[in-house]
Amino acid sequence: MPNLAVVGAGTMGRGIAQVASMNGWEVLVLDKNEDQLSAAQDSLIRIMQRMVDKGKYNQKEADLVLSRLGFTTEMQHLSNSELVIEAIIEDLDIKRAVFSEVEQVVSKDAVIASNTSSLSLASIGAEMLDASRFLGLHFFNPAPLMPLVEIVPAIQTATETVEKTQEWIDAWKKVTVRTKDTPGFIVNRVARPFYGEALRIYEEGIADAVTIDWAMKTQGNFRMGPFELMDFIGNDVNFAVTASVFKSFFYDPRYKPSLTQKRMVEAGFLGRKSGRGYYNYAENAVNPTPTEDEVLGQSILDRILVMLINEAADALFLQIASREDLDLAMTKGVNYPKGLLRWADEKGIAWCVQSMDMLYDTYREDRYRCSPLLRKMNAESDRFFEF
Repeated sequence: MPNLAVVGAGTMGRGIAQVASMNGWEVLVLDKNEDQLSAAQDSLIRIMQRMVDKGKYNQKEADLVLSRLGFTTEMQHLSNSELVIEAIIEDLDIKRAVFSEVEQVVSKDAVIASNTSSLSLASIGAEMLDASRFLGLHFFNPAPLMPLVEIVPAIQTATETVEKTQEWIDAWKKVTVRTKDTPGFIVNRVARPFYGEALRIYEEGIADAVTIDWAMKTQGNFRMGPFELMDFIGNDVNFAVTASVFKSFFYDPRYKPSLTQKRMVEAGFLGRKSGRGYYNYAENAVNPTPTEDEVLGQSILDRILVMLINEAADALFLQIASREDLDLAMTKGVNYPKGLLRWADEKGIAWCVQSMDMLYDTYREDRYRCSPLLRKMNAESDRFFEF
């Protein structure tokens, strides 16, 4: 098996290291912070012990997985690595500095990857000596449990690098999708209306948070409603991603952040981790009950759903990813009940266009512009997939 180096011993770095070692790879975890490194080692030992306790591994198998894991603070120890995955803070200058060090110690054939979720791969790779062997590998948290990995070539990345890396990650039993190096890649781009349009409905007083969540779960079969999910992710994290995508798309109004969420962050109502967000997580707290009106619920679902479909259709129109990968990313990356393009076929392309046009006629905001692809498909009585 090839050798992997993971740069960064935080939650994501540990998760990637665990996935690789459980699939037979020798893994070296690098972090300059010795305390972080020690915590990562202790955490991985506890995780494997829990797997033994649950009967998923026997002790010999768990010990073998742990024996494949090494930990270091010294960059020169990465010299034998065939794949290096960086999983550190989302700071362009810091990442560039790390990759400059990595390039000096690994072989010229080693693949170098970033787990960035928001930064431009082209920009990171611009400072490298050989960016043809560099690409993005965006894992989802927690990496051992979430099946999806977005493979993101920079414009400098060689085709052979992409193909070799995808073979490796597929062998880790991950679901891989390829996406262009654009803000948010697939998932963080296409999912923006799930939060953004829910916040607009909330701000307009159409329904409260708990009713919107109820509608999306009962009418749409989503596992979590948007406000529950924002509280789970952290309102600070969700707001930062939205603001980053908005800025990266040159302030396209489709991705405009919500003042409501900004105020939540300013107040320290970050969600589960702070004990309060759109819901109160204090012991014995009593949260509101939803207004269980099926007509209202369907209208909420339809409005958020058509915005999601429109975003997915526009991503296909702009060749961000294939139709298959767009749907796969949303079902495997954020557990949507259906792929959005297949959902569009079920609802009917005409319904999608009419729904978007009704929103645009109401608000006269560019936020509600219909994707040209949907309009073209409607004119040609087309569909995304054949039944």
